[in-house]
Amino acid sequence: MRRGLQFVFGGTMAELTATGDSRQGIEAAYMAQMRHKRILNLIGILIFAALLIGGFQAADNRNAGGFWDGLPNVLDFPGDVLSEAWERSQLLPGYFIKYLPSLLETINIAAAATLIGALIAFCMALLATRGLAPAPWLIAPVRRTLDILRAVPEIVIALVLIFLLGGGPVPAMIAIALHTIGALGKLFSEVNENASLQPVEGLQSTGASWMQRMLLGVVPQVAPNYLSYALLRFEINIRASAILGFVGAGGIGYDLRNTMSWGQGKFDEAAAIFLLLFATIVIVDQLSGVARNRLTHGKAFADKGAVI
Repeated sequence: MRRGLQFVFGGTMAELTATGDSRQGIEAAYMAQMRHKRILNLIGILIFAALLIGGFQAADNRNAGGFWDGLPNVLDFPGDVLSEAWERSQLLPGYFIKYLPSLLETINIAAAATLIGALIAFCMALLATRGLAPAPWLIAPVRRTLDILRAVPEIVIALVLIFLLGGGPVPAMIAIALHTIGALGKLFSEVNENASLQPVEGLQSTGASWMQRMLLGVVPQVAPNYLSYALLRFEINIRASAILGFVGAGGIGYDLRNTMSWGQGKFDEAAAIFLLLFATIVIVDQLSGVARNRLTHGKAFADKGAVI
């Protein structure tokens, strides 16, 4: 009996020793792997820093005045704008009314571009989603088309359209809509991939068409995310439409460019446009944040005052 206990006890000790050795081996391998990973991360950071410094030096050498030479004067222009706006602060309310139509034009450009882009992106996202596309061969070309639309900046498209169509809000709306298609199409397709396929399979078993399966089985699941992304894109498009005004695409950006290029004597109007645009973006951002919270988290969450 005693020998049996000794045998069992000895076997147990051997197993524990082997287990301890294997655990130490695993820990040693893990630590070696972590050291190797840290070394690779350090090398990557050093390479990135070297490229950043080299790129900055190359850009500074190509710059006419030099970055370091002009750095002390970086606050001169904002100072001139603020001082002139302060001296003529009593005129700011009139400027707000004067440039309100241009602001509304900018908002209309962004709204139309967002609506058109979101509708087309919705259709293209269904064609680019694996497991939902009516033909698998459509996925790759549709995804590459979205990549191209997303890669080309709005200002490049707007410059080409202004050359073809002339200045105005139409080139800006088309340029922003094309970029919106690429951005929202990518986001919508990723949302579709997370949708449950059980409703789709159930509708397919009843003989529903592809369009019926999408509208009844997929859209109800992803509609809140669709609307949330569309509202977020609307905020971005307001900023983009204001920027495109600098290249003659209409809206309040065009007026801002004119007032800034005029120089002294128009800086108070430029300050009024800045304030008007800033207030609009803040208001739209807050309203869109409340709407997104209601869509994604429910009314109770929005009532708590959570604003993005």
